Amino acid sequence: MDTSATTFPERLTEGYRAFLDDRFPSERQRYERLAESGQTPKILLVGCCDSRVSPEVIFDARPGEMFVVRNVANLVPPFSPDDQLHGTSAALEYAVQALKVEHIVVLGHAQCGGIRAFADDAQMPLSPGDFIGKWITLIGPAAERTGGRAHNEMLDTYAERLALHSIQQSLANLRTFPCVQILEEKGRLHLHGAYFGVASGVLMILDPVTGQFVPAVGEMPKKVQMIRCV
Repeated sequence: MDTSATTFPERLTEGYRAFLDDRFPSERQRYERLAESGQTPKILLVGCCDSRVSPEVIFDARPGEMFVVRNVANLVPPFSPDDQLHGTSAALEYAVQALKVEHIVVLGHAQCGGIRAFADDAQMPLSPGDFIGKWITLIGPAAERTGGRAHNEMLDTYAERLALHSIQQSLANLRTFPCVQILEEKGRLHLHGAYFGVASGVLMILDPVTGQFVPAVGEMPKKVQMIRCV
């Protein structure tokens, strides 16, 4: 007996009904156009799998506007042309060479579980032999850039510093890909770092000149200050 209808999450079914009743009718022509002509997004966004940080929600994106790849801790590995499987690198290559995106955004966020697991290795639940343990070793170079956790530094404070440095490390890793390097040098591709505060809703973007993360729009809320990678 087919039990898929009864076991499929009701929350998703309800969400789909809402989509059919509301969003799809208002976006129907757009979906039809995308189906006929294909996608032409201008932005590749590398984000985290964290369920609290949906790029499409944060940026109010419409269908076809962003090509999104999500993984644990929004990491970009360095260019490594070997026989292994490289999901993030494959998505990057497709976005740059086939879709010809004009911008790549690495979006980090507060309270990232992957970053915290690396920062607090004494409580890390997985060994380097597990998939996640192996994956987050990519954070290692960023940890070196932080200079390590300072004496008496709160874990949350260090994890935030590490998250910011990790964004910068992923940007550096992006530049190890020949296709990215060439197009950036030609001015046809632009790389950006961003950091989202889950509780505050504040989006900070990396100023490549100063190395500071500053508010993306408007004035900073009183409790929010510029974040510098130190």
